[in-house]
Amino acid sequence: MVLCDAKGSFIWQSFDHPTDTLLVGQSLWLSGPTELVRRASTKYKYNGSSGLVMERRRLAIVLKNVTFYSSPEYNDESSTYDLAFNYKVVDGSTSGSAKIARLKYNANQSFLWLEIDGNLRVYTYDNKVDWDASEVTFTLFAMDSPHAIWDTECHLPQRCGDFGLCADNQCVACPTPNGLLGWTEKCNLLPVTTFCGASNVKYYMLEGVDHFMSKYAKGDGPMELGMCKGRCTKDCKCLGYFYHMETSRCWIAYGLKTITRSENSTHLGFIRYI
Repeated sequence: MVLCDAKGSFIWQSFDHPTDTLLVGQSLWLSGPTELVRRASTKYKYNGSSGLVMERRRLAIVLKNVTFYSSPEYNDESSTYDLAFNYKVVDGSTSGSAKIARLKYNANQSFLWLEIDGNLRVYTYDNKVDWDASEVTFTLFAMDSPHAIWDTECHLPQRCGDFGLCADNQCVACPTPNGLLGWTEKCNLLPVTTFCGASNVKYYMLEGVDHFMSKYAKGDGPMELGMCKGRCTKDCKCLGYFYHMETSRCWIAYGLKTITRSENSTHLGFIRYI
């Protein structure tokens, strides 16, 4: 869609204002537009709560202003980037790199889509074949992340719906005060308003877990565990808090969604309940 003046010159065009998709030739700019915003559902066209944001030195994907993915910060040097796996033998005798992925045809007919589930994918169309011409050529949160370069599906906040514990890309349990139960889509928490004005608030602990915000947000601290708990208790909108014993850092969670199983048993989660 374009808007032209009396001389036929473009005044405005929709191509310069991407929504949840980038086509070849479209860009995000610091001067605007700066983000892609996912749709809330296939049924409704209003925007969802997460987006891909162009910041000054990085790209980030956020959910309600909480970052759950961030690219490395870029410097001001002009560079060309290849997607490669670098390796080096321990004794230093040899080193090199191996390509992780390579397109075997013209990829100009591609588009990047921030999908409803919050995942970022690239779809490519190959006009040289007569069937099944489209394929997914990149997935940010992939079930099989190549060489662990990107995050897995468990790092998607929406992977387990409103609440759930994720391991090996699967929703494996519904955490409760009585322990871990089998996960279903009905696994959820008490409404936030339940804790406002309540005097009998309690917490149950989960060992060896991470919240999606703890990987890309620095957290507060260092502080003692009790101080972290106090911050959550004083805030009736807090649904729980997460604490790393080795760094003494604290994360206050206003939304829980998917919690990921961690190999580090000193990564603790405390879920609020009455």
